[in-house]
Amino acid sequence: MSNDLKGILVVSIEQAVAAPYLSSRLADAGARVIKIERPEGDFARNYDSLVNGDSAYFVWLNRGKESITLNLKVETDLQVLKNIIQKADVLIQNLAPGAFERLGLSLKELRREFPKLITCSITGFGEKGPYMNQKAYDMLIQAETGLTDLTGVPENDIDKGRARVGVSVCDISAGMTSLNAVLQALIGRNTTGKGRHISVSLFSALSDWMNVPYLQYSYSRKEPKRCGIRHPTITPYASFVCSDNLEILIGIQNEREWINFCKYVLENETLALDKLYSSNNLRVKNTNKLEKIINTKFKTLSRDEVIKRCELGGIAFGRISNIEQFSQHPQNQFIEVNAPKGKIKMIAPGAEHDGKTFFAKKVPRLNENGKAIREEFK
Repeated sequence: MSNDLKGILVVSIEQAVAAPYLSSRLADAGARVIKIERPEGDFARNYDSLVNGDSAYFVWLNRGKESITLNLKVETDLQVLKNIIQKADVLIQNLAPGAFERLGLSLKELRREFPKLITCSITGFGEKGPYMNQKAYDMLIQAETGLTDLTGVPENDIDKGRARVGVSVCDISAGMTSLNAVLQALIGRNTTGKGRHISVSLFSALSDWMNVPYLQYSYSRKEPKRCGIRHPTITPYASFVCSDNLEILIGIQNEREWINFCKYVLENETLALDKLYSSNNLRVKNTNKLEKIINTKFKTLSRDEVIKRCELGGIAFGRISNIEQFSQHPQNQFIEVNAPKGKIKMIAPGAEHDGKTFFAKKVPRLNENGKAIREEFK
């Protein structure tokens, strides 16, 4: 664990994914994070029981926190929360719209009373607008933002071809956006001495990521097409099956790479200058014809043979992996964490600091720290 945020107290009334993502990364950076759970616990504890009896999402997103259960409808428990907030630097909440206010609490009043307090609300659709009270979960927002319409395969006779992104990309994007905003607010407070209120919605966070298709459509009426494992505007940038039935993804980004691909991989230098394929625009226009040529060649080569040729020509490639293969990927780095049901190994956070990975090492049991926190903040 880092000491960068040592001395920062975070209280988080949280559940599920987005807010726990934010608070867990603050904990990794050294902040003290008090996780407020309902008496039955964060329902993410029971998303599954696949990690030695613990939930995969919960152990990923809750390391380094202290857990206390509070029934916020009971005055004595609500007072414990109020006492913690008095000393907090950051207050995070992702309750349903209006739920915080129904407890008799007001973020605006809290910030007036505690000017240095940074508050962060994570909601489905935001704190204003016609959809502000609508329930929102990850896949629902993927649908609302149009992401599911961009993901999957072309429409066929069986179904529309749309697909959900395979991880909770909406929740994660909201957590990442919130983390950026909270860290910015902490830096700003060092200058101004004042906190601020941050509002992040699942919809707004993922909508930001949808800017490229939005801009393409708004200014050129170009509607992106679902195309499976294939780039919509670059060719060849797709997956191909080799003679050993293993798949490889080839990505050509410029004309130099295209020439080298023809020379070293396809062993057909004249193809690079063919009038049908001599520019990316022409290759996109003639994608089906070009991919047929590539498929014919790759059916004579094993994936390892294709990789050797790609390496010789400086061609970017990726092995199409399943989750078993990914779990054994030689580039993976791992950390060991103490979870409620025992030690587990998980993939390390993505950033290294001077060659070191900072992470908190313990996932709390439900209400593990409740007694001590009540005593401290009575």
